[in-house]
Amino acid sequence: MSTLSTHVLDAVLGAPAAGVTVTLYRQDRRLDSGETDVDGRVGALGEALAPGTYRLVFGTGAYFAGRDVETFYPEVAVAFVVTEERHYHVPLLLSPFAFSTYRGS
Repeated sequence: MSTLSTHVLDAVLGAPAAGVTVTLYRQDRRLDSGETDVDGRVGALGEALAPGTYRLVFGTGAYFAGRDVETFYPEVAVAFVVTEERHYHVPLLLSPFAFSTYRGS
């Protein structure tokens, strides 16, 4: 079975984004949720992940509201596919009006 972690960086601050709620789904079923720590990381989400399609939903609206910053994205959803047994890392680079992600290691 596979494992999953994430990391959120605030591109405007040039620093980790602490306090972002991250929720893991498989189809419409909520599997787990966590909040980024002071380093912007959630070290583990979900138990052992079976092959399939998953979705991470990042609570970006609440994060920016807590900083009194207007944002265009109330949330960011990233769908990804688990195909083999390994560790998956899904980083998010965030700003109020843009975001990017990639398959990390």
